[in-house]
Amino acid sequence: MHKVRFTQVRPQGDRRHYLTTEDVEVVLQRLPIELWARLRAVHFNDRSRGARTLGYVNRGRREIAICALPPRISLSRFLRRGNCPEEFGAKRGTQWVRLAVRRFLLYNVFLHELGHLQIVNENAKNERRKFAMETKAQEFANHWRGFLWQFRFDHADPVHNAP
Repeated sequence: MHKVRFTQVRPQGDRRHYLTTEDVEVVLQRLPIELWARLRAVHFNDRSRGARTLGYVNRGRREIAICALPPRISLSRFLRRGNCPEEFGAKRGTQWVRLAVRRFLLYNVFLHELGHLQIVNENAKNERRKFAMETKAQEFANHWRGFLWQFRFDHADPVHNAP
């Protein structure tokens, strides 16, 4: 089986990592390996730039970083068209509960960044055109979140099921 390396940087101040390596491993185990075969590493770092960045992919399109966030946050501004806070277990206009933040980071941000690793044009001369850009990455996240949440997943952590 393909082995993914994990690193974690201790966040500054009161920011925290909402996800763990186990959370990401559960999602990866539920996905076909072809979707994440390019993934070499997942980093949990503190580069959110004041909660403006939730996650990103490195230039080589092989590593994903998930950023630490403040303890109280609303992620509604990060929702794309067709998504709503209730989809992740949050209430509109309020601070998101920890479970909703975890669910959003795992089943929206992580899957979105994984979408950026997908090759959409094998013959592209430009490296950027070879991989999925924002729209395709979000479509990837929405599709696989719907697929994974379609059926109840028997797991002790409620983050892995739809609210």
